[in-house]
Amino acid sequence: MARALRAREISARELVQAHLDRIEAVDGRVNAVVTRVPERALAEADRADARLAAGEPVGPLHGLPIAHKDTHLTAGVRTTFGSPLLADFVPDADELVVERIRGAGAITIGKTNVPEFAAGSHTFNPVFGTTANPYAPGRSAGGSSGGAAAALASGMHPLADGSDMGGSLRNPASFCNVVGLRPSPGRVPTHPAALPWATMAVQGPMARTVADAALLLSVLAGPDPRSPISLDEPGSVFAAPLDRDLTGLRVAWAPDLGGAVTVDPVVTAALAPAAEVFTRLGAHVEPACPDLTGADDVFRTLRAWQFAATMGPQRDRVKAALAANIDDGRRLTGDDLARAELARAALFHRVREFFTRYDVLLAPVSQVPPFDAALEHPTAIDGVPHPHYLDWMASAYLVSAAGLPALSVPAAFTPDGLPVGLQVVGPPRADLLVLQVGHAFEGATQVGLRRPEL
Repeated sequence: MARALRAREISARELVQAHLDRIEAVDGRVNAVVTRVPERALAEADRADARLAAGEPVGPLHGLPIAHKDTHLTAGVRTTFGSPLLADFVPDADELVVERIRGAGAITIGKTNVPEFAAGSHTFNPVFGTTANPYAPGRSAGGSSGGAAAALASGMHPLADGSDMGGSLRNPASFCNVVGLRPSPGRVPTHPAALPWATMAVQGPMARTVADAALLLSVLAGPDPRSPISLDEPGSVFAAPLDRDLTGLRVAWAPDLGGAVTVDPVVTAALAPAAEVFTRLGAHVEPACPDLTGADDVFRTLRAWQFAATMGPQRDRVKAALAANIDDGRRLTGDDLARAELARAALFHRVREFFTRYDVLLAPVSQVPPFDAALEHPTAIDGVPHPHYLDWMASAYLVSAAGLPALSVPAAFTPDGLPVGLQVVGPPRADLLVLQVGHAFEGATQVGLRRPEL
């Protein structure tokens, strides 16, 4: 699409209108793009066409329509965070991730649905309701970037921004057969941010292919003085072709993360052929997993502290699960935080050492296939109780605790036709390697080409 726009084979107005028509045709069954700005989008498209016709320089995302995650601030466009508290909130400025996307020439067409304040990996809220999985409308689309993933899979827009603390870019990508990258902390700088030094939550790209995700990352990544943890490497490193020979690549295969998580046998069976795919591509694959001792406590402790720090004043006005997280954070002591930070340091060094022996780690993105959308969360996996709404997300959030870049790439479908993603995890700051490996796997399997029937 970007090439066709620059070659003037299609106009930005035509492309934006085609996507607005697609939203109108299918979103009644999916509920992904919950705020729409068609008049504004078409006016922006006309201006984009005029700039190109006048010979003015255009950005790498020139004319491409995008709907932003409804937790990302958009100037002049309602941003609700899925909460009745902000149902009518219209920011007066774009946040950095939106600023960069729009600065690269993309055209905002709306906002995508999220759980209330992005808490949890199932997209439902009291403002807009539930986002359906486009492959199975009675199932969850994942979350918290669930609206983004469902819209991508349904053809409502070609690129999407999202965020990820415990799997919010990866779980919905897995559930909706698209691509989601959790970048290394600091790869995509965040501003404004209440806790700018925090590294558990990141922002990043979603797309229908790994190359498209890399294109968006090339715009999102790069230093910014407003983010104290932003990495200096420019985003342009992600604009090059992703082709890479995997001969000799050292691959660790961890179908249950070394026994750290319970995985539904349906997911295990769906992902079993992935190891053989890498073997055929020339990689050396063997069962292995870093020691993730303490990662669960690290994630839950620091997450609870962050929720208490940022959401504490709203405790009595949010959903029960979020209020419980705030309460958990308020009960923490200095000793609790010290324990978590010491465990996090030890985890980092164990993982760093592991990646001197292996280049990438392969694991499930999600421990379950897309579940019944009427449920708040799965309460058991393979007969093992998982009562807390975070329990079923451990395969993603343990990786978050270790601070590693991780990609969800389409891998398989269950016998019932439900998507299952493969998680490709790399060493610290090895985002490009993760994209290259995912791109090779994608080309070998082509599972991501299967689109929903809507």
